[in-house]
Amino acid sequence: MTLILGWREWVSLPNLDLKAVRTKIDTGAKSSALHVSDMQIFDRDGRKWVRFGLQLKRSRKRLHYCDAEVIDEREVTDSGGHATIRPFIRTTVGLGEHHFSVEVNLTNRSQLLFPMLLGRTALSGRALVDPSASFLLGGNARDRSDLFHPRPT
Repeated sequence: MTLILGWREWVSLPNLDLKAVRTKIDTGAKSSALHVSDMQIFDRDGRKWVRFGLQLKRSRKRLHYCDAEVIDEREVTDSGGHATIRPFIRTTVGLGEHHFSVEVNLTNRSQLLFPMLLGRTALSGRALVDPSASFLLGGNARDRSDLFHPRPT
């Protein structure tokens, strides 16, 4: 069954304890990205891992830290044409009642409108996007996001 998504949707990331993240559905972006703070790469049992902070609305005074295995590090070119090497992790994404595993790169998206971007690799074979619609899977309540994400100035 193919999902029909709007250009923005609420996404859950259960492995990271996030029930609702305001997400841009972006078929122009190859990979998916998540806004994180205080990222540190480290070694665990001979494998590369990353520890990163998420600024949750429910605890704005401190970061919620997550650890995840780094599955790859790749060059990613942003919409401004700037290329950086970013760590990628694998995590579960929930769109409504549908859950699936995706690769997500970790970066600072504080200057962008959405703390998460879901790219075409994650959507391929799973979803079609209606660019005239928003929040087709529900949850259009204002300020619902688990992540605290200041609006760019």
